[in-house]
Amino acid sequence: MSERKKRKPGETREKLMSAALTLVGKGRHFTSLGIREVTRQAGIVPTSFYRHFRNMDDLGLELVDELGLVLRRMMREARANVLQADKLMEESVGIFISHAQANRSFFQFMAQGLAGESRAIQEGIRSEMRYFATELANDLRRLKLVDHLSDGDLEMTCDLVVRSVAFSLTDLLGISAEDEYQVEQIRKRTTRFLQLIFVGAANWEKSRP
Repeated sequence: MSERKKRKPGETREKLMSAALTLVGKGRHFTSLGIREVTRQAGIVPTSFYRHFRNMDDLGLELVDELGLVLRRMMREARANVLQADKLMEESVGIFISHAQANRSFFQFMAQGLAGESRAIQEGIRSEMRYFATELANDLRRLKLVDHLSDGDLEMTCDLVVRSVAFSLTDLLGISAEDEYQVEQIRKRTTRFLQLIFVGAANWEKSRP
């Protein structure tokens, strides 16, 4: 049986996505990648690409979906580990950094996509961030941390939290994954950012414009 026939359904698709992430992990910007380069990295012929994706944007949107699964795993892990409401921020930041370190190429793709030229990929990532913010708001309501906030103010608070964490991603990706001291400094600083956000939220008045 030929090697092509041995491949499982979806195997070529996964190889293409993995190849794109590998190139991003090597320092390439996703928007600069060409189909031939990705197929060469994947070890398949260029014509096979079009059986799975229409173009590189299409492949990028599939990566956004995979990134969404990573973020959802983060949320589930945070919920499972948080036994006390006041540990939510510290635990969540620690989990975020652990996942960013373990899935570095995915998060490099995320950082690139947020400021990239592809509007489709940028909006896809922002949509995942909005979902993350909504889930955070639900958790805060469940833990009764911000009952005094209106829905609109809570939504803005969670959006600010997600944006702050996403911004810290740039710092994290700019250092070596083995530099434990700098990683710890980023963890502490990001946790402090979130603590300051919630101090402000705790003292926010509904009547404030």
